Amino acid sequence: MDLQLTDKLALVTGSTKGIGHAIAKLLAQEGARVIVNGRSEASVTQALSEIRREAPDAKLEGFAGDLAEASGAVALLERFPQLDILVNNLGIFQPQPFEEISDEEWRRFFEVNVLSAVRLSRQYLPGMRQKDWGRLVFMSSESGIQIPAEMIHYGMTKTALLAVSRGIAETCAGSGVTSNAILPGPTLSAGVVDFAATLSGGRPLEEFEREFFQKVRPSSLLKRFATTDEVASLVAFVCSPLSVATNGAALRVDGGVIRSCF
Repeated sequence: MDLQLTDKLALVTGSTKGIGHAIAKLLAQEGARVIVNGRSEASVTQALSEIRREAPDAKLEGFAGDLAEASGAVALLERFPQLDILVNNLGIFQPQPFEEISDEEWRRFFEVNVLSAVRLSRQYLPGMRQKDWGRLVFMSSESGIQIPAEMIHYGMTKTALLAVSRGIAETCAGSGVTSNAILPGPTLSAGVVDFAATLSGGRPLEEFEREFFQKVRPSSLLKRFATTDEVASLVAFVCSPLSVATNGAALRVDGGVIRSCF
């Protein structure tokens, strides 16, 4: 299927690894001009090289900067005044008992996971409206609906993104601009491998995965971690002109973890 993304300018925040990297790679393979973002020049350079190995004809730009900071967003706008597609993927997570989560950590999670997406969307939405075309994508999580007891602060931020995404979509009614949220389930990214190592006490990943889906996410229908490419496939469609009728939605690629048909 041709997703009709040729020469669309797309920014994927936090795209040097994990789900963001897979999204950036697939958008580039579909012909989009993709801005790969990470906090350091070294990480961005490495990510660009990795994408070019798989997609030699990829049209790529790199932006090294912390987009969780207002100064990073300003620097980005100076270099790229307009975007066609904004994928708000930047985020952090960390297992931590509720009683041990400080005020500072609550603020940090909100600023990185929510406010970064709000700031960038506010920055680029006017240009999309002016062109009457644009795609805003918010990477939420199944944890935004089924709040994980081990990461309540993380779940809070992912719920907030659902509200932000739907609210923005309401302001774009009748236009060519869409705003949608994506809800991945447990996905085998580099961060999840580290997360597994923290919780498993050094046991093999395969053993941890089996126990995780037996005890922690027993409702999963997939019964394994999704791959980052499997998540990226849904995101790429939502970024496409073909997805114009999909707006204000919370789209699940959660492996069936959420026990609901709605």
